[in-house]
Amino acid sequence: MIQDLKTVLLANLATLRREVEQYPDDASLWRQLPGLANPGGNLALHLAGNLQCFIGGHLGRTGYVRDREREFAARDLSRDQVLQEVDAAARAVEGALAPLDDAVLEQPFPVPVDGRPMLTGLFLTRLVSHLGYHLGQLDYHRRMI
Repeated sequence: MIQDLKTVLLANLATLRREVEQYPDDASLWRQLPGLANPGGNLALHLAGNLQCFIGGHLGRTGYVRDREREFAARDLSRDQVLQEVDAAARAVEGALAPLDDAVLEQPFPVPVDGRPMLTGLFLTRLVSHLGYHLGQLDYHRRMI
């Protein structure tokens, strides 16, 4: 199951990469649209930071320190800069999950989630869902542009 979760996460990150690449130019990635809370660039940074933190930093012990405020405050980065973060997230997922076996899914996640302990399997499932949710928002933003 852990390898299945890794496969889904990496596939969604590849989709995220393609979405960012399909914006017509760097500026459109950051364009605010009425009714949408976040432009595509911020969504992409948020997804990359989230996975680098929880999967890379906590499961993989990479030492990644998340700057969640920057994920939503950054503006005017190039698509290449955003893609570097997406690629870093993919490397973090691959590196952290590849050596693990399914036994880890029944263990508590290394840090509390929302202030309480949570099994790693449940939290990884939640991260997959979170990625899919925001990926849909990003796709919608890109299509509206």
